[in-house]
Amino acid sequence: MEFWEIYDQHYFRVRKAILALLRDEWAADDLTQETFVRVQDHLPELRDPAKLSSWIFRIAYNLCQDHFRKKGERVNDSSDHEESEIPEESSTEKQFEQHQMGECVQQEIDRLPESLRTVIILSDMMEFNQREIAEVLGITVENAKVRLHRARKKLKEFLEQKCTFETDERNVVVCDRKNK
Repeated sequence: MEFWEIYDQHYFRVRKAILALLRDEWAADDLTQETFVRVQDHLPELRDPAKLSSWIFRIAYNLCQDHFRKKGERVNDSSDHEESEIPEESSTEKQFEQHQMGECVQQEIDRLPESLRTVIILSDMMEFNQREIAEVLGITVENAKVRLHRARKKLKEFLEQKCTFETDERNVVVCDRKNK
């Protein structure tokens, strides 16, 4: 497979994963570009073409780790993201509620330790299976399963501390922030 085919096939998923980890548009653009520079430079060294996708995401993940080390902190500010426009239609209220619920959940995901946050992002946002997560993170499949279980358990704890989940008259789950 040629580099530009690889680029076209993987660019948006790689950028989405990096952005989810960094929560910084500019840094995500830079690291996505750096990921593909490294892919292009080292493509001849790829031993198993069947693992191309996980190899690319491993490069991206390592670059994110380098970024965190250089900054000395995690970047969690979700205010840099542009708000998505909600189209005017009969389901505007439902879309607004979904957007609010998504922001609430994302804030709690951001509170997770980096190792747990990463597996949640790879599994639930990027839709990677446990084998792919293990390859990207350089861990065993069993370890990936354990981390994912712990991440979901911790996220549930965070959400239960901050929110009360109820079903409204429309049979829609809503989250009311607890006032503490």
